[in-house]
Amino acid sequence: MSYIEGESRNQSLLFPEILDDYIIEDNLVRFIDAFVDGLKLEEMGFIHSVPESTGRPPYDPRDLLKLYVYGYINGIRSSRRLERECGRNVEVMWLLRKLRPDFKTIADFRKDNRNAFKGVFRQFTLLCKEMDLLGGELVAIDGSKFKAVNSSDRNFSRGKLERKIKEIEEKIEKYLDEMDRADAQEGEAKEAGAEGLKEKVEKLRERKGRYDELLKELERSGESQISLTDPDSRAMPKTPKGDVSYNVQVAVDSKHHLMVEQEVTNAVIDSSQLFFMAKRAKAMLGKDQLTVVADKGYYHGDEVKACEEAGITPYIQKANTSANTALGLFGKERFVYDPKQDCYRCPAGERLRYHFDSEELGRKIRYYWTTACNTCEIKARCTRNKGFRRITRWVHEDILEQMEERVKANWELMKKRKQIVEHPFGTIKFWNDQRHFLMRRLEKVKAEFSLSTLAYNIKRAINLVGVAKLVAAVS
Repeated sequence: MSYIEGESRNQSLLFPEILDDYIIEDNLVRFIDAFVDGLKLEEMGFIHSVPESTGRPPYDPRDLLKLYVYGYINGIRSSRRLERECGRNVEVMWLLRKLRPDFKTIADFRKDNRNAFKGVFRQFTLLCKEMDLLGGELVAIDGSKFKAVNSSDRNFSRGKLERKIKEIEEKIEKYLDEMDRADAQEGEAKEAGAEGLKEKVEKLRERKGRYDELLKELERSGESQISLTDPDSRAMPKTPKGDVSYNVQVAVDSKHHLMVEQEVTNAVIDSSQLFFMAKRAKAMLGKDQLTVVADKGYYHGDEVKACEEAGITPYIQKANTSANTALGLFGKERFVYDPKQDCYRCPAGERLRYHFDSEELGRKIRYYWTTACNTCEIKARCTRNKGFRRITRWVHEDILEQMEERVKANWELMKKRKQIVEHPFGTIKFWNDQRHFLMRRLEKVKAEFSLSTLAYNIKRAINLVGVAKLVAAVS
């Protein structure tokens, strides 16, 4: 059988002498080159990168930024892999004009310029705005957990430390009892047994001492957790095996699913992130009014109120966290508020009148009840208290009630949220295989995610308008 055969490796060939001939006109490296060349990197805080070989001039930050943008677009984040690409990838050779920085120079550039990458993301977002790729009317906000460089074994909460200390104390007590029994023996067996147990006890006491110090550090810092490899990372709920992670936040414009704002935090829940992200998205879009949609995890009265006051209209479904509902009792939603008479109407038709208010966690809370509970036939379905059912109301709860009405009237908008915001996370995590960070400390992982989101937006924009239009827009 005959096969298609390649040419001899020793045959003379006439390759193009000009490197540019290898790069077609709509190759994305042409846009990366034009975009980075148009940035004012010094104003954005970028600094030169000094190569490993002393005495040589530094690399232009533009060249190393181009390398990183190309790498993240193609799922290449490791400095060693980027170094290899410089010597074998024709696109990278063209982009860097055959420069071959070593991996340490490449790694140091990302580390040393960690606070400047966010500006590059914002500059491209502004370009998308100029090209009318952003709608600027509806933004979806969501968060996701990205694994940190810190195993769960090297993360400790107060409860975990106390359990570890208790386990060690029990083991020490057990070994001390065994040492007492060993003392009752005679000869070499006694000495060997006692010596082995003594060594175990010493090791346990050393470990207990380390845990005691970590517990003291938690008390001094006021933090709820401590991580040893990456001190800024935290064990996050809703992650496999309670992975130690960072909480990544994005605001995505609904028109073409482009990200307009992004942030990395170590907050373990999303409830305090709504206003921060919405305000910055609104500023980036340059709008007086903005509609934002988010999931139940962002439902927080203070955050919703802050949004309303800033010209941001939030749509967030309320999570059912009622303890009474979980017990099979009437939830608060069964009590109807009458704003004219400032009272609640209960399922039995009785009025719960206002009695007093109190300050709780910085919020003014009003209390309502009725003495009719004592003779109510359905009291057993309402409360387990011997006295009466109390209803509390935040003084600004009308804002939340208005939002709940908006959500009910625009349920299709809530369904649309998933389509808008989950596309970027899916692309970054699974298409680009960027489920975890490579660097340690919050400021450095922020730089990583700025590059990840920039890469996503560039790829998305190229799919929408093509390389030629993007190059023309920055030329």
